[in-house]
This record gives sequence, C-alpha cells and structure tokens, in this order.
Amino acid sequence: MLHALREVSVSQPQSTTQVALVGFGPWGRNIARNLDALGALALICDPDPTSQAAAQKAYPHARVVGSRSDIPRDLAVAIAAPAAQHAELAEHFLLRDQHVFVEKPLALNVAECPPLIALARQKNRVLMVGHLLQYHPAVHKLDELIRQGALGRLLYFYSNRLNLGRIRREENSLWSFAPHDISVMLRLAGGMPSEIHATGGYFLHPKIADSTVTHLSWESGLRAHIYVSWLHPFKEQRLVVVGQDAMALFDDTLPLDQKLVLYRHGVDWKDGVPVPRKAEPEPVALANDEPLRCEMQAFLDACGGTGGPLYTDGKEGMRVLRVLDAAEQSLNNGGIPVALDDGFSERHPGVTIHPSAVVGDEAQIGAGSKIWHFSHVMDGAVLGRDCVVGQNGFVQSGAVLGDNVRLQNNVSVYDGVTLEDGVFCGPSCVFTNVTRPRATVSRRGEFSATQVGRGVTIGANATIVCGNSIGAYAFIGAGSVVTRDIPAHALVTGNPARVRGWVCICGEKLPLDPKPKSGSKARCERCGEVWRHDGATLHEQEKA
Repeated sequence: MLHALREVSVSQPQSTTQVALVGFGPWGRNIARNLDALGALALICDPDPTSQAAAQKAYPHARVVGSRSDIPRDLAVAIAAPAAQHAELAEHFLLRDQHVFVEKPLALNVAECPPLIALARQKNRVLMVGHLLQYHPAVHKLDELIRQGALGRLLYFYSNRLNLGRIRREENSLWSFAPHDISVMLRLAGGMPSEIHATGGYFLHPKIADSTVTHLSWESGLRAHIYVSWLHPFKEQRLVVVGQDAMALFDDTLPLDQKLVLYRHGVDWKDGVPVPRKAEPEPVALANDEPLRCEMQAFLDACGGTGGPLYTDGKEGMRVLRVLDAAEQSLNNGGIPVALDDGFSERHPGVTIHPSAVVGDEAQIGAGSKIWHFSHVMDGAVLGRDCVVGQNGFVQSGAVLGDNVRLQNNVSVYDGVTLEDGVFCGPSCVFTNVTRPRATVSRRGEFSATQVGRGVTIGANATIVCGNSIGAYAFIGAGSVVTRDIPAHALVTGNPARVRGWVCICGEKLPLDPKPKSGSKARCERCGEVWRHDGATLHEQEKA
C-alpha cells in the first residue's frame, strides 16, 4: 500500500519547499504520504531503527537519519514526535532559522508557547500547528455558512468524539481527542470563551480520565460542550451547530455527500407555547479534498510565501492550549468553573494587559509582564520580562525598561530614560526629559538621557532630573530630588538629594559613614555580605 502510494507520488511536481519529517510513527506516516504526494518529502528522521527501515522501504528516494543534528538547515521541518517533545523540538529548529510545522499540541504547557511565537516572529519563520479539522472541507463550508448568516445568531455547539481506543497513558482523553474540536469551535465562534468547566470519568486508571465532558461559555451567551471518550462501543465524530434560523450537522463518519447537512428547523410560538417547525435536511456539497493534504499544502504555501494567513499558526495553537489548560484545571478540581484571564494578549503573548490599558502593537514587552488599569505603553517602548506597570502608568516610545522592573501607581517613564534590570519606582515618582520646559516651546530635540542602574530603588514622589545617572543598587529616599549623578549603593535623601549612607544589594543600610575613608569595610547585618569603600563608592563585593 505504502509502496503504491509512493509510486504515484513520484510523478507529482516537485515542491519548491522541501521538508524533513521528524517522527515516523502512525501519524507521521500519514504526513509522509501527503508530503511525498506534494513532492516535498526530502528527509525522514526517527531514532528507532525499525521505523528507519520502514521509512527507507516506503520512500527510498528520501534520506533517512536517526538524529536531528543530521537535518540540513535549508529544509523546513514537520514534527510528528511524541507530544512531550513538541515544544523543545520546535524551539531547536526555529533557532536554526527553519520553518516548523508541529502536530498538536504545540506544547504541553501554555507557558511554553509565548517564547516559541516570539522566536518565530523574530526569525521571520513559519510556526504552524496541526489542528487537522481546520483544513476539512466541511469545516470550511460550515464557517462560510455561519459568516453568510445562513444559521442566524449562534446559540449552541456540541461535539462528540468517541471510539473504543486508542487508549493512552501519557495523556488523558481530553488532551488526546478534544484539541481538534476546540480549535474548530474557537474558529466558528470567532473568539475565546469566558468560562470553562469540565468533568470526567476514571475507569481504567485512577488519575487518567477515560471520558470527559467540557462546557464552554461565551459572554455573548453562546454555549458549547465537547464529549470525548475512548471507552465507547462505536466510532462517533459529530459536530452540531445550532443557530437561531437553522442547524447544521457535520458527521465525519459518513460519506462525502452526507458529511455536512443543513436543517432549516425553527420554532413557532402558538398561544404562548413553542412549537417546533421541522424542515427536510439539505446536504451541502463539499470538495473531495483530503484534509491532511490541504494542511500540508497550506504549510508549504506559507513557507514559500504564497499562501494566505494560516488558520492554525502559533497563536491559534496557544489559544487551544489555554482552553485545554482551563478544562484540565476544572477537571482536577471537581468541575469548578475556570474563568479565562481577560488580560491575556495575543499581540503580546505571555503578557497580562488589563482591558482598560492601552498598549501599542509595536511595543516590545517580555513574557510575564503585567500592565494594569488605565496604563499606556506606546509603540516603540521596550520592556523586559516580568515587568509590572501599575495603575495609571505611562511608558513613552523611547523609554527602555530591563527585566523585573516595577513601576508603582502613577509613574511615567519618558523618552530617553533607561531603567536597568530590577529597578523599583515608588508611587508617583517623577522622571523629566527636558531641563527648561515651556508649554509653547517644543523641546523634542533637547531631550536629555537618564540612566538608572541595576537594582536601584526610587522612593515615592521622588523626582529624577534628566541628564543624570544613578549607579547600581542606589536607594533614593521618598520625596528626594536628584539633581546630580548618584554613585552606586548610595543612600540619598533631600532636595537636592545628598548621600546619607550606603546600602547593600539586599537593600539594608550598611554601618558606614556617609563619607567613609578609602578602604573602609562594612558587613551587611541582613545577608552577611562584606563591602569595601574606595573613597567614592562601594564596589567589589567580598565574601564574609
């Protein structure tokens, strides 16, 4: 069978994009068959000798290797390895500047997705996820009918994905069967649900659910449920969409001319009683295209720059994982509903953005950062990882914040200000960027740079006059006005701010005079570190 398919595929035109397939298991063999039919299969990689032999027999014209290090950098990569390896393999090949297709799921943890999406964007590479149903002709047609208004306002979805087997031990039935249906429902609904809850049955193993029912709710009132099980007497793959004007049934187990059927049923009210109005089923004509062939063609087109927007890019893969993760949380907590985070940002994946905040699409913000109520981060601003911009904060387009910077409420950081890693800015502290501001005179060409070193603490209501530098781990007291350069580790207060002492990295004041003699040493009473003063500033940390 495989040999016959290969013989047919050899006559196919050669794709301009050539692909290395990683993983020649049961599903990898289906991907290989379709890539070969499209003239794009160049290499198969699998560490198992038996799989290597099978691959070489089925596709003698393709190179077969056992290690990913043997895959040339000029090939695109399709990953069909075990799910636990997906994120790590995708990162490996993206770092090598290769286009990547990953079978579902993109990762096993939502937190692994933002770095992959950011890396693909940085490298200008394709990152595509294998949610196969998105490329099914029936789903395309169903989506088209919904957008045309043929079903009216959407009310309810439900899907059943049931069978006897394939029973797994590395994942439960939710993760095994539900991703495709979740992916399709998110597409048809046109957005993310606001709340999810899931329940399950544990029959063969006390910690691995064999069947689950997941309920999804949208703020619009749309509802859905997904029932999956590998302990069912017969195969069922059915999606029902109920609209105000009509209903649709997609049954993937039926012949092509019966797979998608439209029911223009309705409800009439007679004497205050709802009476169903039934209509004859209307089969919907579909293209006779294999979904996996369409999916692989979409990947090749994207790699070659000839395709349109991908239905299943990295962001779409992350959306599905967010729903799965919420369902898993609910499942593990007895079905307690889980609300999805309103502050999740797809343009800035991994960043929490409050709905009242305004964040430019072209701002650079590291994963783990949080932008809170009524704050504004402009296009061109740069924020590192795990930063916090408190309520009513402002970061201008030319400002740069390192990792772990904390802006408390009402802090504005203007063009020319650089805050290095770990800087803490207390509530309402002020940075300036011109020395002689006038409301009627433009000073944009006169901005002065302000450099704030690593680990600096700036107290509430302090003012940092532009053009000055603050050394690492300095401590600026509340209400102080900094009008000159501040040395590292200095504790300063007053207007103008003057050195009143010296502080350790941990923030503890050291037992040193404000003007110590050169060579003076002090031991931090909090962390035990010993510091030496050279007459101007602390430096060269020594071990106690």
